[in-house]
Amino acid sequence: MSDQETAPTARDDLRAAALERFATDGYTATSLQHIADAAGYAKSNVLYHFGTKEAVLDAAIGPAVEALEHLVDRLVDAEGAAEATIAAFVDFLFEYRLAVTIVVNQGSSLGGIPIIDRAADAIRRLAVGITADGGDPMRHLRFGVALAGATYALVAGATFIPDPIDEGEAPRAALVEILTELLRRDAG
Repeated sequence: MSDQETAPTARDDLRAAALERFATDGYTATSLQHIADAAGYAKSNVLYHFGTKEAVLDAAIGPAVEALEHLVDRLVDAEGAAEATIAAFVDFLFEYRLAVTIVVNQGSSLGGIPIIDRAADAIRRLAVGITADGGDPMRHLRFGVALAGATYALVAGATFIPDPIDEGEAPRAALVEILTELLRRDAG
């Protein structure tokens, strides 16, 4: 494979810059010019490759949403242990941490954007799958705290925590243990 085949394209650079800016500054506060500047391109490049800010968002978080949908489908079809489900979800969080923070932290204000609505639907399906008891509000609350807490620890916490959590086995195992404990506790 040649260097040209593996080198990132302008579209890839812009998508990565958008993902970073949307996660750190917010979708609403990020302009197409901000994305272009962060990637080292002109705004016309953003418009050429994506056309609209919503299309940039779709390209930025689309791979994560597709991965989440596949993860949820696998988990719904599987009768595996809760720990395996949580471990798969933690792996997803590590791989797509920036996209997850956009959906979790900004999703309610971005409702109506198709990619955000898809992500919200997948998270609802995941919540039902993980909590197993669809009628227990305490389990839903625990899922919400687990999702928001894990997202904060992996991304938003970097603002306040000097050493960001790396992707090594120890942090992964710790997060699986913490989420398993939180989600398995009896509601009463």
